[in-house]
Amino acid sequence: MKNLKIMLVDDHPVVRAGLRAVLTEQGGLEVLAEAGDGAAALAQLERLGTLGQRVDVVLMDLQMDGMDGVSATARIRAQGGPPVLILTTYDSDADIRAALDAGAAGYLLKDAPLAEVLAAVEAAATGEQVLSADIAARIAPETRANSTDVSPRELELLQLLARGNTNKEIAAALFISQSTVKTHLIHIYDKLGVDNRTAAIDRARANRLIR
Repeated sequence: MKNLKIMLVDDHPVVRAGLRAVLTEQGGLEVLAEAGDGAAALAQLERLGTLGQRVDVVLMDLQMDGMDGVSATARIRAQGGPPVLILTTYDSDADIRAALDAGAAGYLLKDAPLAEVLAAVEAAATGEQVLSADIAARIAPETRANSTDVSPRELELLQLLARGNTNKEIAAALFISQSTVKTHLIHIYDKLGVDNRTAAIDRARANRLIR
């Protein structure tokens, strides 16, 4: 493996320490910087840039206190920053699609074998997209047109529904009317084969569409 400089972004110091330990044991990898959330990662990248130092790959957690991984990934990529490889415990379709739509170079789970993580880091550094076989199969275009072909907007609504938000709160969060929320719910119920909010949430979670 060629000499690659990595940034670790995770809001758990113990997780960062563990990642640093296993990564730096591998020849050709250097952990150049760490950050506890997306905003801190952006600040670190800016600081390193002023010093003339370049990060080759950012290993980014998804859900963090402060700026989350999806928002940070979108900002990093919009600024022409390094490839971002998501390393998380979350595996819902909504999370995966959001991360890839934000420009993530790949998506791995934290229980992935070390060899897979190392290979993913190297591939991401060369501009490749990296997905585990399971995740790649789940998001492939030919697998999306199924009985639960829920749109990205409907996934957003489902996430809010699962958090206990009312129709009024969902409408405000998504900048739509309450009647539009009701229309979305009708479509969601039809696609999931259910007839109420609780059943929709249970079915969506069972299908790993939401957390």
